[in-house]
Amino acid sequence: MDTSENNPPETGFRAQLRRMVESSIVRNTILVVIVINAIALGLETSKTVQGMAGGLLSVIDAICLWIFVIELTSKLIAYGWRFFLAPWNIFDFFVVAVSFAPSGGGLSVLRALRILRVLRVISFAPRLRRVVEGFVSALPGMASVFLLMTIIFYIGSVMATKLFGDAFPEWFGTMGRSAYSLFQIMTLESWSMGIVRPVMEQFTYAWMFFVPFIIVTTFAVVNLLVGLIVNSMQDAHHAESDEATGSYRDSVVQKLDEISARLDKLEK
Repeated sequence: MDTSENNPPETGFRAQLRRMVESSIVRNTILVVIVINAIALGLETSKTVQGMAGGLLSVIDAICLWIFVIELTSKLIAYGWRFFLAPWNIFDFFVVAVSFAPSGGGLSVLRALRILRVLRVISFAPRLRRVVEGFVSALPGMASVFLLMTIIFYIGSVMATKLFGDAFPEWFGTMGRSAYSLFQIMTLESWSMGIVRPVMEQFTYAWMFFVPFIIVTTFAVVNLLVGLIVNSMQDAHHAESDEATGSYRDSVVQKLDEISARLDKLEK
């Protein structure tokens, strides 16, 4: 059975436009424009370069922005309302739309978000996209871990404020300060010499609180988060491999059907 007869190739302006925006030439061109735009935005942060070629950088930024606008407009025309069914299209649309934020007033800070255009590299690089998709798929499981972390931090903050708040108000004077200090301890950034040892000079039993806290948060909960993300990325990779295998199998079956149909015609 010849499937090409049942599913003829799409014709018309929108179909041609769709094939054009999906072509490797257009995709690679947009990728190059993203890189050029990222370099230009980075050079704008240098006062020396800005003084020498500020006008040129602004022109490059404007050209890159309008190239992105033309690309997204072409996709909107080609796909219609289905454009917004793809999460990566919505992501690209948002990143480009932010660039049109007013440059004056209280919204001027949004202009700094132009650098977010660099994130469009993710939607053009399958490997980076797989990493992000794996991270996003891990969010439901991560929510439970974050809830557990919140409970642990709440308990630890209450205990630390009660135990060490009067002697070390700068670190443990309030719930907020205690939570921040415990977060620093969890990251193992100057936790021993910076916080724990000074506290132990006055409270020799303090290690009985800090050491279990570090074991539970740093070595248990944080590693649990890492494990969830790694498993999600592996699942995304396996799903992509299965999809590629299925596509290859379908193409082989289609070719076999075509060969069978041709042999039937020759026998007749």
